[in-house]
Amino acid sequence: MPTVKSPRAAQGAPPRATDPEPPVRSDDSHARNVRPGFLVKLVLIGIIDAVGVYCVLAAWNAQAYWILAAMLVLLVAANWVYFTRRALALKYILPGLAFLLVFQIFVVFYTGFVAFTNYGDGHNGTKQQAVDALLVQDEKRVDGSPAYPLTVVEQGATLGFAVIDPDGAALVGSADEPLAPDSSATVESNRITAVDGWTVLSRQEILAQQQAITALRVPISDDAADGSIRTQDARVGYVFKSVLTYDPDAGTMTDAETGLVYSPNSHGQFQAPDGSVLPVGWRVSVGFENFTTAFSDARYAKPFVQILVWTFAFAILSVVTTFLLGLFLAMTFNDARMRGRKVYRMLMILPYAIPGFVAALLWSGMLNRRFGLINNLFFGGAEIPWLTDPWLAKFSVLFVNLWLGFPYMFLICTGALQSLPGDVMEAAKIDGAGRWRTWRSVIMPLLLVSTAPLLISSFAFNFNNFTLIYMLTGGGPQFADASVPLGHTDILISMVYSISGIDGGAPKNYGLASALSIVIFVIVGGISAIAFRQTRKLEEIN
Repeated sequence: MPTVKSPRAAQGAPPRATDPEPPVRSDDSHARNVRPGFLVKLVLIGIIDAVGVYCVLAAWNAQAYWILAAMLVLLVAANWVYFTRRALALKYILPGLAFLLVFQIFVVFYTGFVAFTNYGDGHNGTKQQAVDALLVQDEKRVDGSPAYPLTVVEQGATLGFAVIDPDGAALVGSADEPLAPDSSATVESNRITAVDGWTVLSRQEILAQQQAITALRVPISDDAADGSIRTQDARVGYVFKSVLTYDPDAGTMTDAETGLVYSPNSHGQFQAPDGSVLPVGWRVSVGFENFTTAFSDARYAKPFVQILVWTFAFAILSVVTTFLLGLFLAMTFNDARMRGRKVYRMLMILPYAIPGFVAALLWSGMLNRRFGLINNLFFGGAEIPWLTDPWLAKFSVLFVNLWLGFPYMFLICTGALQSLPGDVMEAAKIDGAGRWRTWRSVIMPLLLVSTAPLLISSFAFNFNNFTLIYMLTGGGPQFADASVPLGHTDILISMVYSISGIDGGAPKNYGLASALSIVIFVIVGGISAIAFRQTRKLEEIN
């Protein structure tokens, strides 16, 4: 296509600023638009897409379709936002929105979902997983089962069996992979001595893992009804089959020895007509049963009320004591007449520099009844039960939290005091206000304008201050009449931890723990919302 020239260019005159520029060729425009920043963006989006596709495939395999849908939405949104010119603002806020969705909104909604299920010990998976587990657990040796010459092998951290079946074929398998023929196996004296990709364990290595080997079950085939190979001496294996049989059409489990038929009930268990149930169940929705249990079951209702009252007392007293001490020290060291203020301020924030869990452990040792530094140094070796008496344990928790928390309040109060307008203070003096009246009517209201939101956040933090309780007292001393492992210094969040059974102190009950977590969320969220609305009134002082 011929280039169009302006009239002045056609006459040989130099072009003017107002003359139209000659059009740029398309290949030159494309080369100009491909900048290094675009290439970097392309690489980063490619990495994000690769990770996203991996997560989508993992969610598909786990049948977590709603997670799959959320990941697809995030991937599509990321590609559209960063390859279009219409969403400039979203380029900056999309990462924050994505992290908010994954680490906040998802966690809250998933906790709410679990709160309405029976998720816990014996109810960890789907019905099919429960059926497979029952068929495996209730196994007995088959009468007349042939002996399988057996060799214990290992692949990484996976144990397996290499056996020779009655037909003389070499078979290799693990707990996750059924026995399958392996032509690479080396057989000597009717025993497998080597297998490609596997390591044959020596006698010493077998003794070191004896418990795991005797508990190992290697399925004979993909059908659980065919049984599995087990061994007691790591040399000979036998066929074990379940005494239970599952009828997929009727959905029932039958005990071959007793003839009892177990049918599924509404609580995700196989139940016989006599009321007995099989030990493994599956997750089902139980409605508001967990919430009802928390507030009506005597095992949880009575401790819940006591712990709720103590949680509020602990959170409020912690905020009040740390704020008052921090304010007092801030006002003291803010006086221009005091010398060495910088050194004193540095010493005051030392507790804040120590990690909270380390400090709690140190105080736990110093408050030990027999060997603690506090009793031996200050009380002549008297065995004062700082952490084992209910009231002294609560006092100790508040005292240690005061030691940990006042430096934070000291810092924010120091900053707030130094930012107070000097003309207002001078006006108060001119009007004849004394120190007390100036502090009550001028300093404190202005101070609360900047510190009130931080006090609310401090209340929310102490309401869920799990680290201090767990590291200092472990929630103890325990209630004398409680049938669950709860104690006098437990707060709601540590109660949730104990009920969940993660620490092994009780059977796992994630459904009930999630229900209590929702209650905590509502309480803290409601109080924080009300408090933030009230703090707006303080802004009128400005």
